[in-house]
Amino acid sequence: MSAVIDAAPPARSVWRPPELSMRWWPVFLRNLLVWRKLAIPSLIGNIAEPLIWLVAFGYGMGALVGQVEVEGTRIPYILFLASGSICMSAMNAASFEALYSAFSRMHVQKTWDGIMNAPVGLDDVVLAEMLWAGFKAIFTTTAILFVMLSLGISHTPKLVIAWLVLVGCGITFSCIALIFNALAKGYDFFTYYFTLFMTPMMFLSGVFFPLDQLPGVVRAVAAWLPLTNAVMLVRPLFMDQWPDDWLRHAVVLVAYTVAAYWIALGLTRKRFKA
Repeated sequence: MSAVIDAAPPARSVWRPPELSMRWWPVFLRNLLVWRKLAIPSLIGNIAEPLIWLVAFGYGMGALVGQVEVEGTRIPYILFLASGSICMSAMNAASFEALYSAFSRMHVQKTWDGIMNAPVGLDDVVLAEMLWAGFKAIFTTTAILFVMLSLGISHTPKLVIAWLVLVGCGITFSCIALIFNALAKGYDFFTYYFTLFMTPMMFLSGVFFPLDQLPGVVRAVAAWLPLTNAVMLVRPLFMDQWPDDWLRHAVVLVAYTVAAYWIALGLTRKRFKA
């Protein structure tokens, strides 16, 4: 009698398209409920540093620099700095959440394993973490916007559009950070991300000084950094102007978001052998 041996199903590629459902929402809500217990210290920590940068450099260095020329328009340095630093704040808030907090839930506390014992897939967990990190960036940027309004830095109605751009900026950087979260073996690994990626980008993206002050080769590279394109969209809106070449900047941010999310999801599947 010949034995019939069933062939094992082929292993699914970790780079397959995302398998999404609305099951991400309970995971997102769980993070929100936990965060509510530490909301005030968390907000203070995320807001204090950018405000110190704004006050120290905006008013201190601004008194020495005076005005800065942007696209043929001279503006106060504090307005120049504020429009760049709020993009940097969105980047920092989303990155910290998608790195340290997400890694704690994934690796240290094993929260993800507990969640996936329920009918929730890994893809839903990763999507929830991405959206949650972007949501944390919204809190930070919204609070900083209100401070800027109270200081009279800008009162243009276009700040509403700038806020929407900052929401997208937070999601972009949460996706990028989740790549490093999937690769990390411990908290020390994130030093590479901050030292080799975030810190250079802070100084090469037009946050503190105009890009035309950089050498040509560096400026060409900086033009394709995600933070640069976010600043190029937000700064004109703070100046009550519409961004030039806005479609290119938006496409670059969307491309970073989609590519980074796909890579982060694939690497996370590989880590969990899902």
